[in-house]
Amino acid sequence: MSVYIIARFKIHDRAAYDRYEEGFGPIFEKYDGKMLSVDEDPKVLQGDWDHSRSVLIEFPDKAAAYAWMTSPEYQEIAKDRLAGSTGDSIMVEGFEG
Repeated sequence: MSVYIIARFKIHDRAAYDRYEEGFGPIFEKYDGKMLSVDEDPKVLQGDWDHSRSVLIEFPDKAAAYAWMTSPEYQEIAKDRLAGSTGDSIMVEGFEG
């Protein structure tokens, strides 16, 4: 079953975050990830939103998502994401109705 990671970030060091982005694509693709949305100007429909970026990604299953998140390659570039931003993320399962 597909899973989705929904993340929102507040970028405070663009140079560090840009370094993260430079290495992101090749690693992400190795784990069958699919980028569904990256938005730095989302339309707030309800509640407060003080983040500067939202991201929605898809993986074929939890195993692929965890393999990506815990891979040594991703952990190495994630240091720049953590240095350049604060954020929240969740993983949700796809709906099979």
